[in-house]
Amino acid sequence: SSEKAPAYQRFHTLAQDLPPGLTLPYKFKVLAEMFRSVDTIAGMLFNRAETITFAKVKQGVQDMMRKQFEERHVGQIKAVYPTSYRLRQEKNIPTFGNGVKKSDYQLTLEPVLGEEERVDGRPHLSASRLLERRKEFSRNLVNIVKQHHKAFLAALSPPMVVPEEKLTRWHPRFNVDEVPDITPAELPRPPQEDRLTTAQEVLSTARGMLIPKMEKALANLALRTAEAGAGEPVVSKAPSPASTSSALRGVSQALLERIRAKEAQKLQALMTREPQQEERLAMLGRLPAMARILRNIFVAEKKQALTLEVACARMADSYDTQMLPGEMEKHLRLFAELLPDWVGIHTIRTDTYIKLDKGKDLGLVTERLAKAAKEAEAL
Repeated sequence: SSEKAPAYQRFHTLAQDLPPGLTLPYKFKVLAEMFRSVDTIAGMLFNRAETITFAKVKQGVQDMMRKQFEERHVGQIKAVYPTSYRLRQEKNIPTFGNGVKKSDYQLTLEPVLGEEERVDGRPHLSASRLLERRKEFSRNLVNIVKQHHKAFLAALSPPMVVPEEKLTRWHPRFNVDEVPDITPAELPRPPQEDRLTTAQEVLSTARGMLIPKMEKALANLALRTAEAGAGEPVVSKAPSPASTSSALRGVSQALLERIRAKEAQKLQALMTREPQQEERLAMLGRLPAMARILRNIFVAEKKQALTLEVACARMADSYDTQMLPGEMEKHLRLFAELLPDWVGIHTIRTDTYIKLDKGKDLGLVTERLAKAAKEAEAL
């Protein structure tokens, strides 16, 4: 029999951060924070071997978030992360005078844990497992938005297909806040006979004290079985392609299709761009303005070479955006990478020096930098 792989291997994918460009709708962020609060409270109760009732969780979440927390939110959590909790309707749970009878059914939550997550023989919800669960919940939320995004891309003209594993940001015209809310999963309900008994007790107690219309409503409730339906989520629709404007009349359809295909190719490159590449593009965009500052520093210092430390400090003082010396050094080294005939960086003994050719035409330097940025964007 083979042993289970260690946790750091089994949960390796959960430890990977999501791309920063895949933002969530505000309502999804609120739900993620609710799940975190539920898990925190449930973890404390579970580790103390207490029964986790919805009433306890509700009060705790509302105290932590200052937001209303209802059963439908539990249903949404179950829909997003089905294996997070086992939900039951149980009775004979000590209530300690919170207005609920011991004989009443209460919704209870039990975290679903693996056999290996035990302390002293009983399951234990550890801090590391709480973090893993939170990351999995966020990942599931992103996957839900990805499905709506996929449908949006398919409805474009021409349709686009972007591999989900390569997606790092949404299409510019995809509005995440228009993604429909999550349809709650169906929660367990008390047995039918208990619901009927409760409604009949209310009816018999209140008979003669209510107006006829309310008595009739209670009577109907006693005869009706409440069933909650969980419908399929509505998929986001892409905007319908705009009709050809009068300005494009006379332009061949083949040319229009080539233009649209080229635009789609650019958008696909944008949506699959890695964070490291995005950072490099941002640096390339700053270089033309920095080139002028760097040359002025060398002219003012009247030296052929400066220590890299001094050059970074002077650049940080002169650049209009606040930047740490370490970040500035990355930009200077990028100059040396792209324009080795203009900027050179040399290490001599224990010091590193930067040398600049002040005779180079700054206009040509800026032109070469702009070309390098354009080529990087096309990748």
